[in-house]
Formats: sequence, C-alpha cells, structure tokens
Amino acid sequence: MLHKLNYLGFLSLLALIAVLGWTTGNTGLYGFLGFAYYLRYFRVIPDELFLLTVQKSATLAFMAEMILLVPFMFVCSCLYDTAQAIPTAFGLSFTAAVFTFTAALVILEWKERKGAEND
Repeated sequence: MLHKLNYLGFLSLLALIAVLGWTTGNTGLYGFLGFAYYLRYFRVIPDELFLLTVQKSATLAFMAEMILLVPFMFVCSCLYDTAQAIPTAFGLSFTAAVFTFTAALVILEWKERKGAEND
C-alpha cells in the first residue's frame, strides 16, 4: 500500500531558522523552534476529515490575520515611526495567524479524537 505524504509536516522545516539564531546571535529567531511541533504530522495519514480540519484551521487563521492587520497597523503607527510600524504590524499579524492556525488545528483534532472515543 502506498503511503500518502502529509505536506503539513514540512512546516517543521521552519524550525531550522532557529539554527541561524544560534550562529548569528540573534535570539529573536529562537521562536521558530515552535514549528518543530509539526514534525508529528509526517506520521498522520491525510484522509478527507484531516484535510477538512486543516482547511477549517487555515480559513480561520487567514481571516484572523486579515482582521488583525488593521488594528496592528494602527497601534504600531502610534508607537513607532512609519518605517518600523509597517514591518512590525505585518510580523504581528503573521504571528497571530500562525498561533490561530495551530490552536484551531489542535482544538479540532482534540474534538475529533474525543468524538471517536465515544463511538
């Protein structure tokens, strides 16, 4: 039987950016170690329900990023000058999207697992 590759596991490659933080001394890059969580998805067989769960999580994360970009842009423009406000706002909205995607994925998988235990 042919094992399907779960492409969500490739997000774990972003954890390699943390190595650059170690070599360059930029401690801000250590946050990328959080992407190592996605290593577990190489062992998950992507069926239709899993793909639907990923789609729901990605949709929620995209909407959160688009909605939060405007308030982040406003707050950052009040706190920083324009040259620093724009990249900071985009970085914050990206971070919010990643956290939203991961949290939604974990919660939906937990609900699915809990529902499977009741069968």
